[in-house]
Amino acid sequence: MKRALLSVSDKTGVVEFARGLIACGFELVSTGGTAEVLVEAGFTVAQVSEVTGFPEMMDGRVKTLHPGVHAGILARRDKPGDLQAIQAHGIGAIDLVAVNLYPFAQTAANPEASVDALIEDIDIGGPTLIRAASKNFCDVVVVVDPSDYEKTLLELSQPDGPGVSYRLALAQKAFAHTQSYDQTIASVLSTVGVDAGCLTRKLAARTQPLLPDEMVLELSRQRVLRYGENPHQVAAIYAGGKAGFGGARVVQGKPLSFTNLLDLDAAARLTLEFGEPTAVVVKHMNPCGLAIAQKLSSAYILAREVDSLSAFGGIVGLNRPIDQATAAAITSTFIEAVVAPDADEEARAILATKKNLRVVLADFSSAAGDLSLTREIRSIMGAILVQDSDHVAEASASWDRDRAEGEPAVCRVVTSRKPTKAEASALRLAWRVAAHVKSNAVVFASPDRLVSIGAGQMSRVDAVKVATMKAGKPLLDTVAASDAFFPFRDGLDAIAATGATAVVQPGGSVRDEEVIAAAEEHGLAMVFTGTRHFRH
Repeated sequence: MKRALLSVSDKTGVVEFARGLIACGFELVSTGGTAEVLVEAGFTVAQVSEVTGFPEMMDGRVKTLHPGVHAGILARRDKPGDLQAIQAHGIGAIDLVAVNLYPFAQTAANPEASVDALIEDIDIGGPTLIRAASKNFCDVVVVVDPSDYEKTLLELSQPDGPGVSYRLALAQKAFAHTQSYDQTIASVLSTVGVDAGCLTRKLAARTQPLLPDEMVLELSRQRVLRYGENPHQVAAIYAGGKAGFGGARVVQGKPLSFTNLLDLDAAARLTLEFGEPTAVVVKHMNPCGLAIAQKLSSAYILAREVDSLSAFGGIVGLNRPIDQATAAAITSTFIEAVVAPDADEEARAILATKKNLRVVLADFSSAAGDLSLTREIRSIMGAILVQDSDHVAEASASWDRDRAEGEPAVCRVVTSRKPTKAEASALRLAWRVAAHVKSNAVVFASPDRLVSIGAGQMSRVDAVKVATMKAGKPLLDTVAASDAFFPFRDGLDAIAATGATAVVQPGGSVRDEEVIAAAEEHGLAMVFTGTRHFRH
């Protein structure tokens, strides 16, 4: 009789898989908790200790590390010498290995987990079983992902069993799984140090797991996309978990394209900067409208009207579940796609009247600590670039103190006139938006909405000119944000000429004093944040 060894930490679907294996003529061998689950389900299960002749030792540290197990896995069925060897020692062949590993990453994600807890969740027997079965994939089926159970049972039910190509695919996935597991361990242990002879976790050292010496990405293709940046380019989305768009649900509409996802990502990132009900309209990865309001529907309408021409066919991001009124507003004009945390039943019914509207539901805030959301990766020819995600933390800092003599101008009012309460609210909104606009960027805003944007220009003077042109109306009584410092006073002069009354910028130019003097001449209030927010 064929034998299957099952030893899984994630027991999702294991009972159904075991039932299918029995139907395919397999005898079950198992360990510890997995065996208990299978016995409780009514299956006859041989304990690994019966196979090895040794009990589990050291609180389960040693149980499968034995020739009685590994010889049965590694024996090549087309090598008479291998078969004679296991027969001589009374070892039976093992034809399928289903293993997934101790949840090391989940343990490491808990800041309260001790170093001892981390070490105990480093699986040894599991990876060894997986590697042995993967090495002998021509004779042994190896399964590490519960999502492969159903397909594997289907393959096993075929007259000749699983083909070599399927076995190879499972082995490739298994080796990638153990590689990723080891890389995770190496990254986490790089944050462990010795303090007074004791092992401690240096949880503040985020740069170590963020930027390891070697980076291994384990990603699974979620779906082939409609097309890439252009219709003649093929594209797909890959994810390594359920964070962000990895766990998003596309509940209606045409298939997503590469550019749809880039725009949806840009919209979602900007909404997360705000705590109030917020709506964003994005076109070509730049916001063309944003507003906050007490009601989500009001925020959306205000955001859409910032630049209604550009909003046509745009992408909408919302930081609250879509309700009936918001859905009605969205469907009143042509929108390509919308991303939100959720949508109620009434809203979904309204959205469904626009069958081509792509509706993507994803809760990004619940995964805020996930490394896949805090690490950004971009490709260049022959390499990748990795960086920490950018967040506009200083938008919540205090800006109401004057700069002391000789003190760096960091989150400080640097002009004699301080911003009014309304100007300060508008500056904070503009500053958050500017961080999400292609550089060079100058953003004009009022306290509750974006007014106009000059995006992606080679000079800040040109950015101001573009924003003025886009507004189509005077920018009197607005405020402006520049994502980087003004190298000369001409950019500040251009802002003053629009009628804006206050400015926020990082500061840090060798001509800061010249720019501050220009602001004083024009009667502008100006804040330096000390932090630049380029977006290339």
